[in-house]
Amino acid sequence: MPKGINLASKMEKQLPAELVNFMWIAGEIARTRGQSLYLVGGVVRDLLLGQANFDLDLVVEGDAIELAKELKRLNQGKITTYPRFNSAKLRWDKWSVDLATARSETYEKPGALPSVKPSLIDNDLSRRDFTINTMAIRLNPGYYGKLIDLYGGRNDLKHKLIRVLHEKSFTDDATRIWRGLRYEQRLDFHLERNTLKLLKRDIPMLDTTSGDRIRYEIECILQEKYPEKVFRRAEELGVLPKLHPALKGNGWLAEKFEQARQLSSPEPPEVGLYLALLAYPLINEETERLISHLRLPKSSAQTLRDSISLKSKLRLLATPGLSPSGIYRLLDAYSPPALMANSLATESPAASQNIHLFLNRLKYIEISLTGEDLMRLGVVPGPHIRELLELLHEARLDGKITTKQDEEEVVKGWLATKQG
Repeated sequence: MPKGINLASKMEKQLPAELVNFMWIAGEIARTRGQSLYLVGGVVRDLLLGQANFDLDLVVEGDAIELAKELKRLNQGKITTYPRFNSAKLRWDKWSVDLATARSETYEKPGALPSVKPSLIDNDLSRRDFTINTMAIRLNPGYYGKLIDLYGGRNDLKHKLIRVLHEKSFTDDATRIWRGLRYEQRLDFHLERNTLKLLKRDIPMLDTTSGDRIRYEIECILQEKYPEKVFRRAEELGVLPKLHPALKGNGWLAEKFEQARQLSSPEPPEVGLYLALLAYPLINEETERLISHLRLPKSSAQTLRDSISLKSKLRLLATPGLSPSGIYRLLDAYSPPALMANSLATESPAASQNIHLFLNRLKYIEISLTGEDLMRLGVVPGPHIRELLELLHEARLDGKITTKQDEEEVVKGWLATKQG
């Protein structure tokens, strides 16, 4: 590694002035406390790649929480502390900075969360996943901007390589398998030859990892610009079947993900929509198995269940001449991501068109009268109130009535038939 590489000017050029100023002052304060402070991880990697990344991760050889409390006084922001990990998060304006105490890790067994203890920056960097994420920049005065690259990360960036630090990397933490594929596809890099060999060897180690941790990695993938590229690669290497053997990272998935992006533009699609499309080939029992394996939160689990349930109603939804109120009755119980997933995945243009009609218009149609209004018009309190409200809503959906006055006329007519 060339000696004396300093990235201060690059930091000044690529990072917002407010963050650069914060780091300079933070380095000063750390020095007065007799501590060394470093900018680490993804932001260093992206600085060298010339890519925007404003998520600052700072590591201090000392007490991160105490340093964070002192830094909080600079900007009157909010501080969240995590005493168990001796780390903190600072937030002010639109910025967020993570501070951690330099630490070393040991793994009692494969897949277990590591035991950690305070240490020096060298040990902290040695516990990281890939060489391109092991670089640090020192922030103390006199050393400000100095690049620390103990594992050849800069060289691997140059050669577009994803490389683990040691033979047991994937054994210690199999979530690095998914993370490696994510970085490989995001950066358009490739897995270094021995890293690829170790990854393939350790695919069974994914069985040692908790569903929560796997889910977190999948959620990170679904927030990438093109998540389908990661799933295609995962299928190619035999990683995807570990989520579920029936999942595919094929051309169909790529096409549907792209359509989801167009449908959601300018915002990226919800993770729930991507997840529903990924799980779309599964039948009910397989979906439940995936939900259980990933320990999906209630909302995500409901989206998958809704998607599978709705899939069984698509033929009904494609019935010629189906009324707007009929469409509403079929679709009202389902979550928007499940509806959107089915509209994209179905081979029936009529079913897709009816889902779009519901999402864009029918779900917003409401009646003007309330239960109290009905009683004021003479309807006796009881089950008839709800029946009448549903009747009015159906008539509104089907365009038979359009105004509050129309609704009142319907109610008066109904009362007349009851009294007659």
